[in-house]
Amino acid sequence: MNQSGNILIADDEPKMRDLVRLYLEKEGFHVSEAGDGQQALDYLRAGSFDLVILDIMMPRIDGLTACKEIRRTYDIPVIMLTAKGEEIDRVLGFELGADDYVVKPFSPRELVARVKALLRRTGARTAQADESAMRFPGLVIRYDAREVEVDGNRVGLTPKEFELLAFLAKNTGRVFTREQLLEHVWGYDFYGDLRTVDTHVKKLREKISHYSDAASYITTVWGVGYKFEAPK
Repeated sequence: MNQSGNILIADDEPKMRDLVRLYLEKEGFHVSEAGDGQQALDYLRAGSFDLVILDIMMPRIDGLTACKEIRRTYDIPVIMLTAKGEEIDRVLGFELGADDYVVKPFSPRELVARVKALLRRTGARTAQADESAMRFPGLVIRYDAREVEVDGNRVGLTPKEFELLAFLAKNTGRVFTREQLLEHVWGYDFYGDLRTVDTHVKKLREKISHYSDAASYITTVWGVGYKFEAPK
């Protein structure tokens, strides 16, 4: 079934861009191409995109820096591409706000599948009851608007940070292992390591604590994982 949506791919290798573009266009996506991070940021300011694919190693502005800049302004999913496989690159990418991470060489079909899965998770607006706002002491989570407020202040979260918080909040009091959170929030086809969860929890706590001295809502259960607990 064909998809629709505007995808921006930034990679300094024309052949790589062409390959990804062909596979995405075959699925019905509209694709724009940028040759470096600066051009990608310029395109984002001039147009509207549903997802960005960023290569890490690019001239002028690299992918990690571009990702950081994107997160300051835009709430759209970001997939990082890299020829490197070191853990430090993966962790740094997630800390800067990336939602998924694909290491070269990769299967174009796998990348397309990840694009579709990420768009489903971050862009779907269902008619389910959980679209209504969930309210906790000092915390409001609005599923339809994908907004979070702490003590009346809107908190800027990445798509994946929002999904993690919302999932835990919907299962208040239940403990989830890191493996379970990777499966439920990132999807069964995500090949990240367990530190991905820790990185996102850390970022969530930092952003929430910036507006409130109350508990961070996400509690560590040592030796097991994490759970959501609202302060009383």
